[in-house]
Amino acid sequence: MTALPRGETPGSPATDDENVVADVSTPSPAEEAAAGTDEATEGAADDAADDAAGEATDGAADGSSADEPADDGTDSAPADGGGTAAGADASADGDTAAAPVLSEAEAELAAQRELLERIEKRKAEKDGPIPAGTKLSGPAADLLAAVRAVESGEKPGAAFFDAPAPAAPRRTAPAPVRERAPEPVGADRGAGPEAVAAVAAVLASGGAPESLAAPAAGTLGAHAADVLREDPWQLLALPGVGPEQADGFARALLGAECGPDDERRTDALIGWLLERAALQGHTALDSAEVRAALTGRSVSDPDAAVQHAVAEGVVLVFQDGAEDGAEEEAQEEGPEAAETPAEDREAAPQEPVQVFLGLDRYALAEESLADGLARLVNAVGKDADWTGPAESAPSPSAAELIRTAAAHGLVAHTGGEAARAEPAALIAAASGLGLRALGTTHSADGARRLAEAVGDPSAAVTLAGLLSGAEGPGRDEEGALAVDLLVVLDAPQLDVETGAMLVEALADGTRLVLSGDPGVLGSAGAGRVFADVLAARACPQVVSRTPDPGPIGELVSGIGIGELNQVAAPGREVVIVPVRDAGEAVHRTVQLVADSVPRAIGVPSHETQVITVGHGGSAGTRALNEALKQRLNPGPGRFGGFDPGDRIAHVPAPGRTVPGVVVSADAEGLHLDCAGTPVVVPQERVEASVRHAWALSAHQAAGMRWPAVVVVLPGDAAQGLSRPWVYTAFGRGERHLSVVHGVDQSLPRAVAQSPAQDRTTRLRTLLEASEG
Repeated sequence: MTALPRGETPGSPATDDENVVADVSTPSPAEEAAAGTDEATEGAADDAADDAAGEATDGAADGSSADEPADDGTDSAPADGGGTAAGADASADGDTAAAPVLSEAEAELAAQRELLERIEKRKAEKDGPIPAGTKLSGPAADLLAAVRAVESGEKPGAAFFDAPAPAAPRRTAPAPVRERAPEPVGADRGAGPEAVAAVAAVLASGGAPESLAAPAAGTLGAHAADVLREDPWQLLALPGVGPEQADGFARALLGAECGPDDERRTDALIGWLLERAALQGHTALDSAEVRAALTGRSVSDPDAAVQHAVAEGVVLVFQDGAEDGAEEEAQEEGPEAAETPAEDREAAPQEPVQVFLGLDRYALAEESLADGLARLVNAVGKDADWTGPAESAPSPSAAELIRTAAAHGLVAHTGGEAARAEPAALIAAASGLGLRALGTTHSADGARRLAEAVGDPSAAVTLAGLLSGAEGPGRDEEGALAVDLLVVLDAPQLDVETGAMLVEALADGTRLVLSGDPGVLGSAGAGRVFADVLAARACPQVVSRTPDPGPIGELVSGIGIGELNQVAAPGREVVIVPVRDAGEAVHRTVQLVADSVPRAIGVPSHETQVITVGHGGSAGTRALNEALKQRLNPGPGRFGGFDPGDRIAHVPAPGRTVPGVVVSADAEGLHLDCAGTPVVVPQERVEASVRHAWALSAHQAAGMRWPAVVVVLPGDAAQGLSRPWVYTAFGRGERHLSVVHGVDQSLPRAVAQSPAQDRTTRLRTLLEASEG
């Protein structure tokens, strides 16, 4: 974006790959760990922001770096070792016209807004009496409303007998899906041209680019102009805007009234810090980190700033492990009161209390998710005899999973790719007993593989499609998903808001099985649902004893425990291609995809996926996609940079990547084929939500597999490596894995480094408290 006034926008021949055998040495435990990005940074900065805005920043950033300035929407090369997300949420399109067909992204976002409204309403009702009849729904609620209206004299009794019954809702075919711009939760879609023009005038008076007018009106509402004139730092709510830009805008509007300790500024900074933390996967931040970040932003009294933000409801405050009463007191008195023992407390030494700050959307989602999981744990009943299916299970691990799911409402299942056969056996067993059983996955590719394992094309859907209503059995008369058993594969990709939405949609008595590989990268959104459920031991856990087969399985299994071993690859299942620099890495990658892998392995180019560390840099996804397009599908890019036959990644909503192929383009937009589903992306959305995809990041590739994978590790990518990243990238290949290796000992050091608990969340604490 354009810089605002007085602001600053941070922002040789190789050996033949067919004759190289896997040769990667394991480092000694005494080797120094390489600096690199952690799982939370890779998940949030690389993909959540990238998927929302069409661009991403890559590199190293952790919770302590939340005070770094936001960049302008471009990304840093991995060699920088730093990178900040340019924004997580796409702005609303402001279109109020009702569409006859809801896109999957629109339906998913609408469901999320509905969930947040239900959560807030339920939280408000906890402290007050529940009016009689408010728990009714459907015909019972209608009847109660009719009776009360007649009793109050509002309507004659005959009016309700003569009124026609409402027609049952009909599901509309989702194809072709016409994408609309994702809308931020709480955005005011009523902002019209007049509101946008008014915002543009305010922005111009403050020296800000007019291109921000529509996003500002969509995010801040129809009165955005008045909001910005009164509080210029509200500009920080827009994607891509950093504190320097907001400060320059405020100085231009307020003049001498503008100061670093202005409460409007400190409130906006604290909200911005927590939003940035959410991009890195955190649902809360230690208050000490927030105060330190404020100090770095020239705030002279960060304690007072935090207390004011809490008092104004900008953020919520929590104590780690605090009792309910103490936490409520902390909410009322602020973080300093929580950290200072009251005079009437016992004089015995006490451990210091850690105080966290969080945004209400994530706090409500975590609390709703914890309550919902506890509800499922306690509501299971005996509905069938599972003895026969367990005895006839295809493996001991599958039998254990069936027996455990039969007796419990919530089960966690862990294992690698081969272990996915066990949830498939559970779904088949439940269906054989007459239960409504369904599996859901992170990607369409995962759903296809699960359905094939079950032997039923209708046995698996994507999670996004299930929640939006575009896939699956639909909902019952009470609004719950019409399932008796739901298996969620790829559970590490489940963020806290999606998890809350899912659990809210399950009726009492529904069995929920969370299944996944804990070694892979986590969700692109905030939270670490699967890891927190496992850590809290909130339910029985079934650990698969089925190993991943072949040389790739052996290699990935070793990486999972921190060992990068040399593996025997008689069929060239694993090949290491050493390179000296990024230019050579790009050259060798193109050679592998276009020639060597098809000729030596028998996997065609369109079934070979390239995975690299980041989007920027000399061997990032952009550079690789440009080189691969020139070789595999050259063309002028006449459809907004795309040609028919181009491999693309479609981003229908923040944090989700759907691979596809360009079919054509016309006045409606760009026509795609995404896993057999036709999708139409409007012209104005192409740049933000479609990118070339011969090369993907590891986070974008999570939950999917290809016959052959080429992982590119140029020298400037060393700081972006971590054990979860390597584990995820190397595990995407089914038959063949080529590693374009230019990071020397940084790779074994990254694998040896123990993955840290690098996301700050509250779900584990809430789950443990619910058990107590």
